[in-house]
Amino acid sequence: MTDVAPTVGAPDDRIELAPDAFPADSPFANDDLRPVPLAERRWTTYNFAALWIGMAVNVPSWTLAAGLVALGMDWKQSVLTIALGNVIVLLPMLLTGHAGPKYGIPFPVLARASFGLRGANLPALLRGLVACAWFGIQTWIGGQSIFFLAGKLFGAGSWWTDAGKLGGYPWTQWLCFLLFFAVEIVIILRGMEAVRRLENWAAPLMLAGAVALLVWIAGKAGGFGPLLDQPSQLGWGADFWKVFFPALMGMIGFWSTLSLNIPDFTRFGAGQKAQVWGQTLGLPTTMAAFALLSVLVTSGAQAVYGEPIWDPSQLAARMDSTVGVLFALFVLLLATLSTNIAANLVSPAYDLSNLAPKLITFRGGAIIACFIGVVIVPWKLIENPDIYIFTWLGTVGGLLGTVAGILIADYWIVRRTRLDLRGLYSGPGSPYWYGSGWNWRALVAFGAGAVLAVGGSYSNVDADGNKAGPFPADGLIPFLQPLADYGWAVGLGTSLVLYVALMASAAPRPADRS
Repeated sequence: MTDVAPTVGAPDDRIELAPDAFPADSPFANDDLRPVPLAERRWTTYNFAALWIGMAVNVPSWTLAAGLVALGMDWKQSVLTIALGNVIVLLPMLLTGHAGPKYGIPFPVLARASFGLRGANLPALLRGLVACAWFGIQTWIGGQSIFFLAGKLFGAGSWWTDAGKLGGYPWTQWLCFLLFFAVEIVIILRGMEAVRRLENWAAPLMLAGAVALLVWIAGKAGGFGPLLDQPSQLGWGADFWKVFFPALMGMIGFWSTLSLNIPDFTRFGAGQKAQVWGQTLGLPTTMAAFALLSVLVTSGAQAVYGEPIWDPSQLAARMDSTVGVLFALFVLLLATLSTNIAANLVSPAYDLSNLAPKLITFRGGAIIACFIGVVIVPWKLIENPDIYIFTWLGTVGGLLGTVAGILIADYWIVRRTRLDLRGLYSGPGSPYWYGSGWNWRALVAFGAGAVLAVGGSYSNVDADGNKAGPFPADGLIPFLQPLADYGWAVGLGTSLVLYVALMASAAPRPADRS
């Protein structure tokens, strides 16, 4: 142990390591994972609100309402489901985010307290792989936006739109995909300060672009109506609730990834008030307003073109003005870029760095994540709303909800927000070493929660008996099928209760100290 007092406190309960207390020679430490010094924790309420606006304003968020309408909801039911899901997921977001401003640590380091110094790699890699898949989806969407709108500029039937196909897509679309991919790499290599600056000025511009799209389509439509007048195919009875609860879990699953790694951002916060108010003002309000905006714009498209066009890039490509097309292209690219970098590259960069701190830096982890996101080819996940909302978002939400339950239980109930900051970076002898770096209690709680959350995963069957998904129609584990529609809540609740019970019966351990 160092002779120097290991931590230094601030009047607002924030903690930092004393200058000579960080065990830089530890295999669990590097400059990217070390606690952010108090002087560098300066993100404000606006920074966090802008972060969420920048992440929430994107094409998948825009099309969430489309997926729910396709499942039989009307616009009111779809917006309600999206808004409620984001209010619910905000709570674990704030709870796990608390450790960021207080200790200046990222998600994989926080996970060491519960899973162990080595065991933290399990939730970190799970979160990281999910982020890589999302990165592939968003990068494909960004490249697709460039392709569609550039096609508008070159004209239908041009060399651009009629280019030879590779893998079912024109080679020019693949070129756009690679171009967007390269831009993302350039930005993430500049570090977290570049991410903050991107979100700060991108957020208001993206909101202005979305409102401009609404004004444009309203002018062409002479008002809204057709889509807003469509009645729900489900009503408000049993048919609705049968779809509502799994859809709600899907909406929670949409941001359940960030409910784990939000400390990656809040570690730069100027205080708890900044992260609490910034997230509260930025997440649920933006998602609900954006869902409503997408419904209004799509209803206008129904009136003008005779069909609902949910993809904003395809809708913008129908503009008559070249200037309008270029502006739409810029806003769509900015929206996708800001979301993908903040939501899908920051996390795996830290997660992969945590796997081998002495070999992989933040920037190295980001590069690895970029290439994993491409080889997974995850864009196929969004081709079918059944697979997208239930299979992908529901399953991912169930697994990540299980991790969230353990993090919240450990930090808030077991340790009462008190951590041995130096011990999170030390080796044997640390209070978080457990058994060879693994806390078996966390593993048991994770395993039990995961089985209950996703063990009953099933695929819907249409009127012709065709399955819409990879799971058996009666569930992977049939008797658990009733739980599958509530996967995130089941996983979080099970792991939280079981982890607290197991830790209560554990042998006394060195007291955490802050």
